[in-house]
Amino acid sequence: MATTSTTGSTLLQPLSNAVQLPIDQVNFVVCQLFALLAAIWFRTYLRSSKTSSFIRHVVATLLGLYLALFCFGWYALHFLVQSGISYCIMIIIGVENMHKYCFVFALGYLTVCQITRVYIFDYGQYSADFSGPMMIITQKITSLAYEIHDGMFRKDEELTSSQRGLAVRRMPSLLEYLSYNCNFMGILAGPLCSYRDYITFIEGRAHHRAPPGASGKEDMPCERAEPSPNVAVIQKLLVCGLSLFFHLTISKTLPVEYNIDEHFQATASWPTKVVYLYVSLLAARPKYYFAWTLADAINNAAGFGFRGYDENGTARWDLISNLRIQQIEMSTSFKMFLDNWNIQTALWLKRVCYERASLSPTIQTFILSAIWHGVYPGYYLTFLTGMVMTMAARAMRSNFRHYFIKPPQLKLLYDVLTWIVTQIAISYTVVPFVLLSVNPSFMFYSSWYYCLHIAGILVLLLPVKKTQRGKTPHENVQLSRSKQCDERENSLGQNSFSTTNNVCNQNQEIASRHSSLKQ
Repeated sequence: MATTSTTGSTLLQPLSNAVQLPIDQVNFVVCQLFALLAAIWFRTYLRSSKTSSFIRHVVATLLGLYLALFCFGWYALHFLVQSGISYCIMIIIGVENMHKYCFVFALGYLTVCQITRVYIFDYGQYSADFSGPMMIITQKITSLAYEIHDGMFRKDEELTSSQRGLAVRRMPSLLEYLSYNCNFMGILAGPLCSYRDYITFIEGRAHHRAPPGASGKEDMPCERAEPSPNVAVIQKLLVCGLSLFFHLTISKTLPVEYNIDEHFQATASWPTKVVYLYVSLLAARPKYYFAWTLADAINNAAGFGFRGYDENGTARWDLISNLRIQQIEMSTSFKMFLDNWNIQTALWLKRVCYERASLSPTIQTFILSAIWHGVYPGYYLTFLTGMVMTMAARAMRSNFRHYFIKPPQLKLLYDVLTWIVTQIAISYTVVPFVLLSVNPSFMFYSSWYYCLHIAGILVLLLPVKKTQRGKTPHENVQLSRSKQCDERENSLGQNSFSTTNNVCNQNQEIASRHSSLKQ
């Protein structure tokens, strides 16, 4: 029987007992399914063309607060307290410095709640908790504070193209602010979205984005029929169903904790240890695929998440998508894995920290990522290991990749080998993230003799080649492009495996996307 305590409603306790899952997890899934139905109703009966923005804001906010209350009980008041005090700071302090005060308060409040939860509830209880939604709200509070600062205080020539596209030119009303932070589509699992994108959706202007012109850039906004998200939603729900099936069946039979089982460590051969490490971490990912894809589907079902049209005129519903499963599982480099995992969180790290840090932006971004995630020591071990692994992978790529570009057979061999190495290194790195505690994490690394740590440090001692003389023009072009991408992913590639995105590929997309929003 699932007897895990909950801070939320116990109405679904019989269902929790029947499916042998903690009540917190059952509440979360049921509330997300309710949010999916509410999203369909919201888009059908509260269309922006028939309903005022005020009504849409009110309904989205009230539904969100109800879901939070059901899942977390009166602990959901933290969401209102954090949002309310942050809004007061914005109004009282003014646009010149409010972003700094909002950042310190929101992150500090989140940290206090995380510390409280760890010591009030069972240590290591890895279930739904009220600090999870607060992590998303913290992202929204800090993002909006910086966007208002950019739009109402800084000069346009001081901003990057993406900052200009995201800049907010007027102070939001309290209703708009609460709707953005606590709407039912993203209150439980996010993902993060920009304030301008959200307001554009509420006001019904998102579907005016035009397809790219001949130059590849989006043309000026034009009147078009509102695109249907039905196909995208169905596809994402199918992914959710498969992910949930794998989580409920395979994940339980391949626990990550078995990697530190004394009998397993004493009797298993090294090939067996390597294979089990990979498959156990592979089996741990479907729950993230389920939660993030379902959250994306909910937003799409409400009509939110429309990016525009591709060159063929096909609607794209990946504006706030948080992961790309195929690219994750087929990653042949750390960068490729990180580019496609928790995309929106890494965009937040880039926008509020890396782009604005004047001293050691990579280190500052890493520290912010670590603090934001929580207080479990395993998180910090993963982040520290991840920094070494990512820097080592970049050094290897810079020194050796150009030797394997041609012929195709050699490139295929290189891809196979780098896929194997990447998957093992990723699995090795994130074990503490799952184990949470210090002793089990060091027990695992000790059983592997810290071999990948040592290998990563040795690789970092290699001289990284800045240029490649004597290569063909084609090879030099490839090297230049690769180096530009590597330099841009410095900030996010060294943080964690739940905080990074495709910076190289998304910079132009973000600027293009927001250029169509300017009025």
